[in-house]
Amino acid sequence: MALFGSIVLCRVVIDNESCKNATVIQVDSANRHGILLEVVQILTDLNLVITKAYISSDGGWFMDVFNVTDQDGNKIRDEAILDYIQKVSILGVISSTAYTSIELTGRDRPGLLSELSAVLSHLKCNVVNAEVWTHNTRAAAVMHITDQETGFAITDPTRVGRVKELLCNVLSGSSRAGKARTEVTHATTHTERRLHQMMFEDRDYERLGDREDEEERQRPNVSVVNWYDKDYSVVTIRCKDRPKLLFDTVCTLTDMQYVVFHGSVDTEGPEAYQEYYIRHVDGSPVKSEAERQRVIHCLEAAIERRVSEGLKLELCTTDRAGLLSDVTRIFRENSLTVTQAEVRTKGGKAINAFYVRDASGYPVDAKTIDSIRQSIGQTFLQVKGSPKEWKQEVPQESQSRFLFGGLFKSRSFCNFGLVKSYS
Repeated sequence: MALFGSIVLCRVVIDNESCKNATVIQVDSANRHGILLEVVQILTDLNLVITKAYISSDGGWFMDVFNVTDQDGNKIRDEAILDYIQKVSILGVISSTAYTSIELTGRDRPGLLSELSAVLSHLKCNVVNAEVWTHNTRAAAVMHITDQETGFAITDPTRVGRVKELLCNVLSGSSRAGKARTEVTHATTHTERRLHQMMFEDRDYERLGDREDEEERQRPNVSVVNWYDKDYSVVTIRCKDRPKLLFDTVCTLTDMQYVVFHGSVDTEGPEAYQEYYIRHVDGSPVKSEAERQRVIHCLEAAIERRVSEGLKLELCTTDRAGLLSDVTRIFRENSLTVTQAEVRTKGGKAINAFYVRDASGYPVDAKTIDSIRQSIGQTFLQVKGSPKEWKQEVPQESQSRFLFGGLFKSRSFCNFGLVKSYS
């Protein structure tokens, strides 16, 4: 028997014997709204891959069985991870004195992340962690910042207000830019869930005219039908499999106030199949065609938000004040726009990943990458998975030509690769 967050009764059973190619995790607990999402969130945050799942939550009891592997497709043998799953507590909103959290939503445009990070650098704010998503012309970001001098959260109300005001000005852009929102708080919630919530609140699921036929074919296959004999609505999803897909769909259903009573997930092979038997929290199935279409569009958006195609740029180096501003400025100066970003700092190191595309909509070419390497320093940037004409050899050149000088010396490195990501 284990205590699973705020659940009064919970039993977690981990079985590494009954399934040939996966670890089986069974969770039994008292039922309440959101428990499925919280369990999936824990497994996802541990970078576990959920290959199958069986869900049942009729009455006052919740039971879920997950088949999980590590990122390499192996069973989970790490005792520390297995022990964590047994003992982890699910926490809600907590207060953080380590950093100040900024939530931003607005219209996406080329150079937006560069402008936002430049403002923060000007205000002597250091970006400790950040995650940025863009979808359907909208952008959302969660940034954790600290004071450059003290390294702690920014608490002065006047300064916090100034940060909020200037960031909102950047997001607003022009009168055509649409609504923008900036919130500054010391509370911390799960970043990816907040991004889903923020984009949902920003209505990024609304269709903006007709899409191209090719985009229509690539859209996830989502259907919603009512099973009148049992008063359920049945949601089925078929799409290309990728990590965190289950989290994204369950997160959206939960925040739309639907309860999953039964469900199954199967991700063997390149395609994922998900089936959920749902009701609204008021006990009713989907009531109208308008509601059915809204559920479909919101699930499609939840799946699409995390999918990025194009050039992935990974930067790993010693952290310093203004680093994010400098890097994103180089991207902007080379006509690249960031479609997704993940910024992490730990132990004095910055580990950043960016997905970029040409600001005019064309594929990023080798000349652009060469220009970026010239600016930052070819010794410290590598191109992986690229066309043959993108040479990897490091030429002899003067260190004085590098924009960052000695900032990337010694063990610091950057890896650039051309990939299509579903993570």
